[in-house]
Amino acid sequence: MGTPPESDFGTEGIGNDIAKGLPSVCDIDVEVTEVRWSDCWGDAVIGDGVATGELHGCMTYTHTFGARNRFCEFSAPILMDNKPAGILVRLDANGKPEVDGNSDLSGLKVVDVVGWAPTADTLALAENKCTKQRFTGFTMVKPTVDTGNANNDALKTLLDGGADAMWVYADQVKSYQCGPGVSPNWDCDMWALFGTKFAYVQTGLFGHAKAGTTLALSKKGSGLAEILNPCIEKFLKTQAYYDICKKHGFEDSCFPNEFFPSSNAATLTWELPTDQLTTTCADGYCPCPAVV
Repeated sequence: MGTPPESDFGTEGIGNDIAKGLPSVCDIDVEVTEVRWSDCWGDAVIGDGVATGELHGCMTYTHTFGARNRFCEFSAPILMDNKPAGILVRLDANGKPEVDGNSDLSGLKVVDVVGWAPTADTLALAENKCTKQRFTGFTMVKPTVDTGNANNDALKTLLDGGADAMWVYADQVKSYQCGPGVSPNWDCDMWALFGTKFAYVQTGLFGHAKAGTTLALSKKGSGLAEILNPCIEKFLKTQAYYDICKKHGFEDSCFPNEFFPSSNAATLTWELPTDQLTTTCADGYCPCPAVV
């Protein structure tokens, strides 16, 4: 199976280890190789590597609603559906959002992170956490630049004025902060403008996914899921699954089994619906506008 250099949210490591662990519960072997994004999934279309059968499947894709289901089938998930989406906007000179949390985005341009979940066709499924209404009347646009990093391209498009908002994972900015031990292929200085030049006005958005992160995305009708699912079901019950989850820091996203300790983990900021935030735009997470 193929894995892009950065899977949906840095899950390639845990996916690799789980794939390597499947032979311990099933009589199968899984060969993992790094491939290009375009081999797996592109701009609302299946990648050539999967479509032609060069790859049996690609790892660690979120099972979203929308276009992916017209081309692909998915294995059972290896991580829970607890990956919320969010909406980024520019901040003005006073640190106020140019598009606030009450907006339904009508008449605005929203840039998509091409090839990544949440996919462009799922924004209309999300509920505005300030108004409890759906987003509507917006136009999805592609990034105006191509640096080889889809999240980087989308954010640059937003900051340069090519879009009014950005549809993205709610924890993407955290994932793209640079520091010791990080070898980025994105613009660290640009992402460091979080809380001064751009911020989230929506967080904790669900409804874009049918299931969480899967082990395999494959060509529709391939039958790969039928082979993998019994093995995944067995492996998720093992000590090895817990050990892998702990190794990669995904304990709170994995499906707990008897080997997991009880968890009282606090809800992280980006997981909270916007109407429950106690942060400010200067923190990068704007609360709902006050009702006047």
